[in-house]
Formats: sequence, structure tokens, C-alpha cells
Amino acid sequence: MTDWQQLLNRRMLICVFTGFASGLPLYLLFSLLPAWLRTEHVDLKTIGLFALIQFPYTWKFLWSPLLDRYAVPMLGRRRGWMALTQLGLLAVIAGMGGFSPTDDLVAIAWIATLLAVLSATQDIVLDAYRRELLPDIELGLGNAVHVNAYRIAGLVPGSLSLILADFLPWNMVFIITALFMLPGIVMTLMVSEPHRAAPPKSLREAVVEPFREFINRQGWRSALWILAFLLFYKLGDSMCTALATPFYLDMGFSKTQIGLIAKNAGLWPAVIGGLLGGLWMVKLGINRALWLFGVVQVVSIFGFAWLASVGHHAEITSAELTQLAVVIGLEALGVGLGTAAFVAYIARATHPAYTATQFALFTSLAAMPRTFANAATGWLVEAMGWSGFFLLCAALAVPGMVLLLKVAPWHELSEDQQSLS
Repeated sequence: MTDWQQLLNRRMLICVFTGFASGLPLYLLFSLLPAWLRTEHVDLKTIGLFALIQFPYTWKFLWSPLLDRYAVPMLGRRRGWMALTQLGLLAVIAGMGGFSPTDDLVAIAWIATLLAVLSATQDIVLDAYRRELLPDIELGLGNAVHVNAYRIAGLVPGSLSLILADFLPWNMVFIITALFMLPGIVMTLMVSEPHRAAPPKSLREAVVEPFREFINRQGWRSALWILAFLLFYKLGDSMCTALATPFYLDMGFSKTQIGLIAKNAGLWPAVIGGLLGGLWMVKLGINRALWLFGVVQVVSIFGFAWLASVGHHAEITSAELTQLAVVIGLEALGVGLGTAAFVAYIARATHPAYTATQFALFTSLAAMPRTFANAATGWLVEAMGWSGFFLLCAALAVPGMVLLLKVAPWHELSEDQQSLS
């Protein structure tokens, strides 16, 4: 089977829809919400504190056993939870814009937290569904497709919605953004329920066995190395982009320029690079992809440091827009590649019988340092300036790369490579 035949199959198409449905609410919290608050004159420290609403992504493993154990009537264990969370997300996003950041900041924080809970729950079941859908040899490619669709979804709240905000009231912007959840709902109703492994027989089994199975399979020492790697591999680049939209605004770019130039400049590098990265993972294996893509991920952070060193622009010319496009394009390529390999690694580390709980645990651990660190980004920027902040992000990306020596050695063939040999 050729590379393109591997790419163009029904499973990859489903990964496009899972990625889009997963990315839309998350990028709304990362891009649209901070931009909305900033344009309504909320200070950077408060916006930074809004990163704490990402806690559900950190603690989602606590309720993931419920999704492994119980099924929603009629649609099944995976599809039922997918439909339930997607309908909830559509309603919450549509209603958020009816509040005012000036008068209802606390209410907005609670609504954003509910949005994060629904989004995290959707991620649990989408990750489990995708793991059960893809054969092991397609994990790298399928997760690359998922990640790229995830990033494309970010263009809705991070680009289209920002442009609309220059012409429409915010309540209409949020309603239009919410309607983009409909493709995910349609996908959920059209796909079939996977049956790769039998569900746990009891809630106790659903809670205890995923942890016991992982420790027994890896051994305590290897398990701890893996958990440390999950904590640190994405820390630097996630901190780097936590306040990306306020950073662009502080550099003098308008919301429309950010929407048209900054966000779209990252589209093609992310899509083309991510798809090529997924195809390369079939040949390279996940281990080597983590090394190569991780280096690109670290280098991309220095682009932000360089842009910050240039400083605020009183007048934006084509040269400044080009600089922004280059920096964002490199970031999109690096983070897209790194995330694709990282998610494929997480998927490979799960057991089919406990997919939802183990996948949720691993992604929660990956989100934990990001949540705490991102909450402090506003203070860090005010204390260090944008340039110092981005250099700190680059330094924080190094430990995750070093841990690859333990968890994914370059010369060690992973199972996905062995299946090709």
C-alpha cells in the first residue's frame, strides 16, 4: 500500500472529524476567550489566571473510568458520550457571548469552566474511540491527521471569529462559532461503534485495573520515566503559546491582521508538515519522530523571542506582517509535528481494554504542568518582558528532550517499526 493510499481511507477521514471536534472548544479557550477579555480591557494577570479553567484537562482521568464502564442508551459506549458532550458544547459556546467581561467576569469564569469540563470529557471519549479505531501501524498517521484537523479547527475561534468580532457583536460571534460543532455531531451519528475490547465488568475494575495494568506491563522504574516524559515534553511550547493572541496585540497587530495573517500563516505549514510527519512516522517509527519533531518544536520558540526583541510596532507594514507570518508558520510546523508524535506515543502506551482511562491519565499528566505554568504566564511576562519569557519557555523544553534517552531511544525499534520489518 502506498503512502497516499494509507492516508486516503475511511479511518483517516474519521480522524479529521475527531480532531476538528476536539480542537474547536480548546482553541476557543486558548485564543478567542483571551482576545475577548483583552479587547474588553481585562488586565493580563486576570487573563493569565483564566488558564486555571484548564484544570478539567488535567484531572479528566478522575471521571474517565465512568466513560469506560457505562454506555449512553441507544448510541453505545463511545458514540453516546461523544454525542452528549458535543451537544453540550454547542449550547455552552452559543450562550457564552451573552455575558459581559466588564460586569459578569465571575459568571464567564464558571461558564468557561463548564466548557472545559465538557471539552475534556469529549477528548476522553474521542481519544478512546480513535485508539480503538486505528490499527497499531496507523497510530502515527492517524494521530497526525487528528492533530492537524485539531489545529485547523483553531482557525475558527482564532481567525474567523476574531475577524467577525470587528464587524459583529460578541454574542453573534459566539453563536456562529458554536455552529462549527455540528460536523462533529454528524460524524458521531454516522460512524459505527467500535468493539475492540470488552468494557470493564464493574466500576471498581474500571478504576483500578488501568493503573495496575500499566505498572505491571512497564515496571515501576520505566513507568516513572514515562510519566516524567509526559509531564515535560510539551511544557515549553504550550507555555510559549498560552498568551499568543495578547502578545500579537501588544506587538501592535490588529485583530483582523491576527486573524488573516497570523492564524492562516500557520495553516499550511501545520497541515502539510503534519501530514508528511504522519507519513514519516510510518517509516521512521514513533521514537525517532519524537526526537526529530521535538527539535523543530524547540527551535520554533526562538522565533517568538526574536519577534519580541523587535518590539511594539507603531505602524504595521508588509515587512512586519511577513515577520509575523514566518514566526507563526514555524511555530505551527514545530508544535504540529511534536504534538502528532507525542499523541501517537501516548496512544501506543495504552491498553485496548482500558483505553479511555489510560489515555485520559496520560494526557492529563501532560496538561498538568501546562495548567499551573500557564496560569503564571501573565506575571512572568510582566516581570521578565516578552523576550525573557520566551527564552524561559525554550529552556523549559529541554528536559523533555533529555528524557527521550530513557523512554524512546533513537536506535531502539518501536513496535510500529518492527511490524514493517
